[in-house]
Amino acid sequence: MIPLPYRDENPASRFPAVTTFLLVVNVVVWLFEVAHGVELTTLDYGAIPAWVLHGIRDGQLHLFGGTVLLHQEVPPPFTVLTSMFLHGGWMHLIGNMWFLWIFGDNIEDAMGRVRYLIFYFVCGIVAAATQILATPGSTMPMVGASGAIAGVLGGYALLYPRAQVRCLWVLFILVTTITLPAWLLLGMWFVSQFFVAGVSHVATMAHVGGFVAGLLLVKVFARPTGTPSNYN
Repeated sequence: MIPLPYRDENPASRFPAVTTFLLVVNVVVWLFEVAHGVELTTLDYGAIPAWVLHGIRDGQLHLFGGTVLLHQEVPPPFTVLTSMFLHGGWMHLIGNMWFLWIFGDNIEDAMGRVRYLIFYFVCGIVAAATQILATPGSTMPMVGASGAIAGVLGGYALLYPRAQVRCLWVLFILVTTITLPAWLLLGMWFVSQFFVAGVSHVATMAHVGGFVAGLLLVKVFARPTGTPSNYN
């Protein structure tokens, strides 16, 4: 089991306003999902790979042994963007927001707020595109901020590989705490995606695509060394 990080020893120089904004938006959207119906909302606003590729907005979905007649509220490919703020359950939301809060502040600090927000969306779009191309015939709605957050993790692993991350590690009935360098923890997380692929409904290729995008793009978006802290 991959250790669960609970904080890093890498303080940011200022309040992570964009990271906080993204977290709040995801929570507000989740409350909308709960009020509207989680399954219905994911069908309306989730990214369906086969439909995104073919520009389909109306049709039948065969899910879990049943048939659903669906008219999506937004046309593809805009569901790629709306899907980035949807979640399938409380644990899905909490897990994503937990990782965003721990690792997002330093990436925001390194880039400035505007560049960080653009970086987040670009990684999310690349993540969704990777999953869509990997499963072009899938009619399962894809939801979650994890693709974009995977980009944040990839960026963190490259910018702060030696940053120490404190983690909980559950070994059968034993719960202990350990401290790992970011490159090891996040590298373990990345490799683990290839072992859960195909055995769950998790969009693991979105995680892989987002992480790689973060690795490749973080130096492009990071602000020059020595830039004043009020840089946006």
